[in-house]
Amino acid sequence: MPPEWETRKQLAALVATANRLQPVLGELNPEAWKQNGAPEAYVQQWQNTRKALGYLQTSAERLARDPNRMTLAMDTYFRLQAMEQLLGSLAAGVRRYQNPAIADLLLGMVNENAANRDFLEQYMKDLAATHESEFQIADAEAQRCRSVLSKQPPAAKKATAAPKGAKD
Repeated sequence: MPPEWETRKQLAALVATANRLQPVLGELNPEAWKQNGAPEAYVQQWQNTRKALGYLQTSAERLARDPNRMTLAMDTYFRLQAMEQLLGSLAAGVRRYQNPAIADLLLGMVNENAANRDFLEQYMKDLAATHESEFQIADAEAQRCRSVLSKQPPAAKKATAAPKGAKD
């Protein structure tokens, strides 16, 4: 496992790339594309991409605060994948209906983030392996404790009734 500071550094780089995507997405105008024959779906895709970008930023920030949470690592990774897929499809519309240079810029930013994606993927695998190992150790210790407890003689039962002649 990489140290937490390294993980936080990689996540900060991922968020920084996402932050740089915001203004580029802001330059897009899929409503105007419809005049050139673009389908309405591009407008929805553009909106979904902007939302996905925000979700990715939030997820990565949550993971940076608690880097040992597998669910947060998975959430961040899957959000990154979803955003990249949306950007790839949106870039095709940008290339055709707005400006090929902006499409290249979007795809370049996705490619620039490849190192962060690869780090996150490996981090998830390492985190899962670490947690799996910890669970195996905990299970083995629990089995050992059960074995020790099962070999102990039963405790003597205490009398529950009060002796004769005792007053309440």
